Amino acid sequence: MNQQPTKPDEVTTVACIGAGVIGGGWVAHFLARGYRVVAWDPAEDAEERLGRLVDAAWPALRELGLADGAFRANLTVATTLEQAVTEAEFVQESAPEDLDLKRDLLARIDAATPEGVVISSSTSGYEMSDMQRDCSDPSRLVVGHPFNPPYLIPLVEVVGGERTEQWATRWASEFFELTGKSVITMDREVPGFVANRLQEAIWREALHMLDNGEATVEQIDTAITEGPGLRWPLFGPCMTFHLAGGEGGMAHMLDHFGPSLKSPWTRLRAPELTTELRDAMVDGCERSAGDRGIADLVDERDRAIIAVLRAVKGVRGERS
Repeated sequence: MNQQPTKPDEVTTVACIGAGVIGGGWVAHFLARGYRVVAWDPAEDAEERLGRLVDAAWPALRELGLADGAFRANLTVATTLEQAVTEAEFVQESAPEDLDLKRDLLARIDAATPEGVVISSSTSGYEMSDMQRDCSDPSRLVVGHPFNPPYLIPLVEVVGGERTEQWATRWASEFFELTGKSVITMDREVPGFVANRLQEAIWREALHMLDNGEATVEQIDTAITEGPGLRWPLFGPCMTFHLAGGEGGMAHMLDHFGPSLKSPWTRLRAPELTTELRDAMVDGCERSAGDRGIADLVDERDRAIIAVLRAVKGVRGERS
């Protein structure tokens, strides 16, 4: 690399390639942090659809607090990918989960993006080593895996591929932190990353319980929202079990409850997604939603996340 990248705290322009739910969420996040955002998506209705996504996110972002200079008008929708990245100082790609598509798109982004600019992929499952194969400069490509919605959930997992240089991973992690993200900089590539692996374990068990008639959709969701989910916003599963050990902490917890790990409680192998299981999950979710449409549920979810974020921030503030 001959040209030095813009320092993370001096970035003013971000390119977002792909404007679906995740890509649109990234657009909203960067706009709210005061960046100029240039977006591109091949869909004919991309600009209209992206406008609706940002409009839906903006009330929640305004309630959380916008950065100085944060305006909806800072968004430009480019007509070509090349136009979108020509002045970018950071690129976030959020195309559908298709490996061949990702490889081709990242190679095009790499060819069109100025030298020294970090390119990040929102993939939720692929390893960067597989995706950067066809890039002429794979050294600057990283995974920046967000959680939905990216404009509210702080987590982003950053990891490079076999041909990624360490400077790019460090740069991306610092930049995401400056935009308000909580960053896990992974030491190595792990299929599915960290958070997805943990989330998937619960999801597979939920499917098994529904498939075996052991619990309904409503019971499964209530078991989390009214149980362990209330503890997790402040302490994750490890610290939660550390507290479960009382004064002895995790050591007592493992010594006392460790043997139960061999009990046949969980079944991590995914069940066969039969038509019956698929329909049972769909029907259960529709019953839970009642007369609330997707827009109503998104609004309810966002308001709840804001309340949790504020509550946890308050507790952490008291601790510091």
